[in-house]
Amino acid sequence: MSSLRLIPLLAFVATMTIAHCQQKAPVFDAASVRPSQTSVGPDYNNQLSYPGSSFLAKNATLERLIAEAWGIQLKQVSGPAWIAHNEYDIQARAADGTTPVQRAQMLRTLLLERFQLKQHTETRNMRVYVLEVAKTGAKLRATSDGVGAKPGPGFPFHGDMRQFADLLAVQFSIPAMDNPNVPAKAGGPAIPVIDKTGLEGTYDFTVDIHPELGTDAFTAWQRALADQLGLQIQSRKTDVNVVVVDDALKMPAEN
Repeated sequence: MSSLRLIPLLAFVATMTIAHCQQKAPVFDAASVRPSQTSVGPDYNNQLSYPGSSFLAKNATLERLIAEAWGIQLKQVSGPAWIAHNEYDIQARAADGTTPVQRAQMLRTLLLERFQLKQHTETRNMRVYVLEVAKTGAKLRATSDGVGAKPGPGFPFHGDMRQFADLLAVQFSIPAMDNPNVPAKAGGPAIPVIDKTGLEGTYDFTVDIHPELGTDAFTAWQRALADQLGLQIQSRKTDVNVVVVDDALKMPAEN
């Protein structure tokens, strides 16, 4: 190829490279981020919801928001102690048709901008629970209409398998019940549950699970997963991605 032909080609490549670099990360159409007026503590905080294409957080910690934005669990977020205690309220609106993946990217951008979040990702070897399909096969079928599970007895769930793994991580932290009149609460940092089922799509189901005296939530769920869903849970030590917070604002930037 002659040098005269090569120059236009190089100019085109350079132009495309600059255009790619100038592409902005996806952002919400509008967003409000404020410290919560009242702190409610670990038993009631971290309330997240997705009405329509919006994202709402009530008394959410930065730790929980990071986990949501990066698609990981709480124990996979590391940083100063305050990120697990200070609580914030967020109201954000996205365009109709925004996908869950795009919304997570928007939340990530929001945290980077408003909290001036500086972070890096590293790999750590830790104990985790691995959620897999049992040898007998899964007893689940993805839903196509997006409706929730029908009302009835049992523990209802609607979402994908990663969200189910997040739910299980919290459930497994509930200790054995020793008083039938006092409901047990989740306590302590939850061990990450890693989804290795390979099941894609959205699922709607209920799990008939009953707390028993002297039986912790892990044991109860382990039985229910195998008998009712065709899934199994195993404890392993493996390399896990962790988001490490290097610096962030306690008081988010003005809206």
